[in-house]
Amino acid sequence: MGLLTIGAFARAAGLTPKALRLYDELGVLTPAAVDAESGYRFYDPSQVAHARLVARLREIGMPLAAVREVCALPPSQAADAVAGFWQRVSADTSARARLTSALVQHLSGRDTMNDFAYAAAIDPGTARDDNEDRAYAGEQLIAVADGARGPFGAAAAAAAIDALKDGAEVLTALASADRTIRGLSPDDQPVTTLTALVLRGSQLTLVHVGDTRAYLLRDGELSLLTQDHSWVRAQVDQGRLTAQEAATHPQRALLVRALGWSDGVEADLALRTALPGDRYLLCSDGLWTVVAREALTEVLASAGSPQEAVDRLIAEARTAGAPDNLACAAYFSIA
Repeated sequence: MGLLTIGAFARAAGLTPKALRLYDELGVLTPAAVDAESGYRFYDPSQVAHARLVARLREIGMPLAAVREVCALPPSQAADAVAGFWQRVSADTSARARLTSALVQHLSGRDTMNDFAYAAAIDPGTARDDNEDRAYAGEQLIAVADGARGPFGAAAAAAAIDALKDGAEVLTALASADRTIRGLSPDDQPVTTLTALVLRGSQLTLVHVGDTRAYLLRDGELSLLTQDHSWVRAQVDQGRLTAQEAATHPQRALLVRALGWSDGVEADLALRTALPGDRYLLCSDGLWTVVAREALTEVLASAGSPQEAVDRLIAEARTAGAPDNLACAAYFSIA
């Protein structure tokens, strides 16, 4: 069988000529030949299977850039990529559904107030006398911050948390904290990480800069809610380091985002709804680098109160060596 015109190929593949021209321009599906004078596209019948795959991937909402990557993979790897894409879509849909429900409740005046408890703790660890980590837990704010760069690191961490305590809008508070930190000591140039939950009834705003972390234990499953803004995390994302290599890399503490550093504030913000039984943990890298994920899960699940949780986690970290400062805060939604 000879080459098919674009119209015949479109009918065979279940696509439109317009879509085929777009896919050619983007490198998703290139014709077998193009007439030099007329510009007409011609396709080989063997390309029908490829075209049908493109059509099915588009039907599930996959972006064209991702379609191009999937089509270049061997079948088994392509299957894994499609499964991963759908997991992300499902998670995003679920999150949007929760936020939509919360928004409807808010706009209709049916906000619910969960009962909750909270606690925070810090510890210098076993190898240092000073502590540049700070933690806070109150009715409207749970936060941890890890200061760095000289004698003003602790002051930088405290300034970041204090700015959120004032009750100002989150972005305004972050900008204020950034200015305060930059003014502490131009010579030392202190910086700090910050991970916080700003509480408004059952609605939470998650604020994150740096490599302090936020975890959520829900229905017995522990989830990491933040991504480390560190050099090694970027290398892992780019495939240049494995997670195991990053854990022991000499540059593992090097940040790519922090308050008081670079050209301005670049924070991750996310809205969440606290559900009955939720248990949140915020902690500095001094804790999460030495306490295994399994231990975090066990302590959060079994602790009778947030205070018990933070005390046990500090003890776990010290038992594991705790070469760095420690900070953690816990928030338990009870009702």
